[in-house]
Amino acid sequence: MLANVMMRSDLIERVQRERGPDEALVEIRSLKVMVRNALYEVRRIIYDLRPMALDDLGLVPTLRKYLQTTEDYNNGVNLNFVNLGQVKRLPSDMEVALFRLVQEAVQNSLKHADPKQIQVKLSISKEMVTVVVKDDGKGFDSSIQKEGSFGLVGMRERVELLEGEMTIDSQPGAGTLVFIQIPYHL
Repeated sequence: MLANVMMRSDLIERVQRERGPDEALVEIRSLKVMVRNALYEVRRIIYDLRPMALDDLGLVPTLRKYLQTTEDYNNGVNLNFVNLGQVKRLPSDMEVALFRLVQEAVQNSLKHADPKQIQVKLSISKEMVTVVVKDDGKGFDSSIQKEGSFGLVGMRERVELLEGEMTIDSQPGAGTLVFIQIPYHL
């Protein structure tokens, strides 16, 4: 990315010499857009690695923020978050895992399902954390294991590490429902 910026700045100097300041100004504006997009992408990658809000605010507010930001950058897709249970802090490793599970389910939907609506429901009770991610997208035949589909495999492994269960209900043309239950004891 940095190499592209340097090449563009060299190009701007050449355009200014050969075609004048007006043409160079057009190139500078284009470069500004490129830099803004790169900054957004870097911030998104850093946030995706470990959202700081998770440590500071907890799972519920962080999911709200993540889903709102994701909706803002995916025009035409409505992301709806509903918290049905208690708003309380969970052990850090559980919060990270649950955040990653929701993130993966939402990204899978956006990438593969072409949804108009994605709904995320979270419920934290005294004994169980339940997550439901449902979309109205294309759906798929969940009985067929797609080659190279590591997203769902990673999700299953993450759920198993937390001694939970995950089911996926999907059919072509009928959307997808991801249902996760993780035992939790106060």
